[in-house]
Amino acid sequence: MNFKEEEKITRFFVFAALGWAIIGMLVGLVAAAQLYAPELNFANEYLNFGKIRPIHTNVVIFGMVCNFLMGLSLYILCKSSSANLAYKGLTWVLFWGWQLVLLIGVVTLSMGYTSTKEYAEMEWPLDIAIVILWLIFALVFFTTLGQRKSKHIFVSNWFSGAVIIVIALIFVMNNLAMPLYAFKSYSIFSGVSDSLVQWWWGHNAVGFLLTAVFVGTNYYFIPKVVDRPIYSYRLSLITFWGLIGFYTWAGTHHLVYTSVPSWIQNVGVVMSLLLWLPSWAGAFNAWMTATSNKEAWKTNPIVWFFMSSIIYYALATFEGPLMAIRWFNQIAHSTSWVIGHVHSGALGWVGMTVIATLYYMIPKLLNKQLFSYRLVKVHFVLAHLGVLFYIVSLWIGGIGQGSMWLALTDYGSLAYTFSQVLDFIKPYMLGRTIGGGLYVLGMLVMVYNLYMTSRPQIELTEQKA
Repeated sequence: MNFKEEEKITRFFVFAALGWAIIGMLVGLVAAAQLYAPELNFANEYLNFGKIRPIHTNVVIFGMVCNFLMGLSLYILCKSSSANLAYKGLTWVLFWGWQLVLLIGVVTLSMGYTSTKEYAEMEWPLDIAIVILWLIFALVFFTTLGQRKSKHIFVSNWFSGAVIIVIALIFVMNNLAMPLYAFKSYSIFSGVSDSLVQWWWGHNAVGFLLTAVFVGTNYYFIPKVVDRPIYSYRLSLITFWGLIGFYTWAGTHHLVYTSVPSWIQNVGVVMSLLLWLPSWAGAFNAWMTATSNKEAWKTNPIVWFFMSSIIYYALATFEGPLMAIRWFNQIAHSTSWVIGHVHSGALGWVGMTVIATLYYMIPKLLNKQLFSYRLVKVHFVLAHLGVLFYIVSLWIGGIGQGSMWLALTDYGSLAYTFSQVLDFIKPYMLGRTIGGGLYVLGMLVMVYNLYMTSRPQIELTEQKA
């Protein structure tokens, strides 16, 4: 079949994901630097941490991840189903509309227009636009799925379909609001109810946009890169149904020790612990697939990135349930340890998967060979040094921070002042900034490598790793 138009659409989504990734990570690096040296905001209202932090998270989630999801889920669907894309014109509307919404979102967030909800800061006109575009995405995806030539639905398409349905449901519910005027509204929920709905969305945005998307794409791309089948198709379905069954209930582990009813907190704790099973089943399955071709994993640095992403996925899905346990939650929650946990998943799991996929897909979409595998190895080193500096600094600093906040004198008063805790974590904020800088430097190496790959009539002297 001819997939020329599908590959063109995918190419636009993939390059958009790369562009937003660089922007989001650079903004995140500025935010990290300000936590070490607050004066780096230069007393400029547009560089204020309170504004650039939501820009960082929204650009990474809605810019990098959603473009990655849309482009590659449609590509995988067409290739695995032997079907051309339905409504190609609407797909272009989806692409350009999504980029426009993101651009307006960045501008309005920098101007201070925010709903103040985690991972959902964009105001109501943009929420409505996102929902309309998401429905277009759903229409294109499920119509194409219905036109498939193969009787079997490949497992990656199960994950993509689930992401579309779940994200639509929880995004709409969390963003129900009463508009006051343009770019200002108030949630229809309040108090504890608002917290419950927010973390139903917030944690499942992580669970589906930052987890299920990449589990699904890995089941397609890792076998392609190593030229071997999925180790166990049955394990992939266990992972799918486990994530669907457990993840949607786990968000209330963010609300342990709050006024939320204890039984709801306990549901979140139990479901978080149960998530170890499908998460590690998926990690084991992907690892066995990636290592099934010894020649590939020994010599191909793209496979190394996939293998690293699997390790960080296993690590992040160990840390999450650990934080749900009450005794550990008491120490770690609301500390830098949580940020370390988030970024072991975001930089380690999501980032490494995106990097590996881009190195594989962009040369393929351009019908060229990768410019330099040596630069991929340089990127590999920079990325891993960056992640380790980042998360180890925040693990150590976070546990120390939590312990100091809990410490009491013999008279029952707090042993440390707030400023003393800030002094303690300052060197760890520097470690975080260094780690972020190394990671961003690696991304810039990748941009150069892919740019050189895209150039016409270049000398390709390093085609083998």
